[in-house]
Amino acid sequence: MSPQDGPPHVVVRPADRPGDLGWVVMAHGECYAEQFGWDGEFEAMVARIVADYAAGHDPAREAAWIAEVDGERAGCVFLVAADEPGTARLRTLLVTPKARGLGLGNRLVEHCLDLARAAGYRRVTLWTNSSLVSARRIYEAHGFTLADESPHHSFGHDLVGQNWTLELA
Repeated sequence: MSPQDGPPHVVVRPADRPGDLGWVVMAHGECYAEQFGWDGEFEAMVARIVADYAAGHDPAREAAWIAEVDGERAGCVFLVAADEPGTARLRTLLVTPKARGLGLGNRLVEHCLDLARAAGYRRVTLWTNSSLVSARRIYEAHGFTLADESPHHSFGHDLVGQNWTLELA
């Protein structure tokens, strides 16, 4: 993402290139350690999510996307089937600090919701933490509502986990 004349070139594409899945894990680990002081437990959780996706996902009902700015990876998100029938889970939304303010988070969530509707899901859920204010604003803007929350100690900190739900029309 080097300075250029004119607006940055933004692309959201499938996460199907060599290095994409590894980048998701690395970017989460680095960004959350730098911004929030979260430890390796968080990166390990993201690695499990990515590994589960890589081990076998249904391409008709599950997908992952990478956002690029001027040819560099700058964000990601996954949509995967939940255990409950008719429910999908939005996972691992991230926009790197250098790429924030370009609308990438909204675009990534829109890709998830478009697939969820096309695949026939009735609802989309997600889990986040109350400290992730920018992400929560994106979820609220797309119609997600807070289902419940509870305190937990994870990633080296006392946090408040939140479950959010969107009922699809």
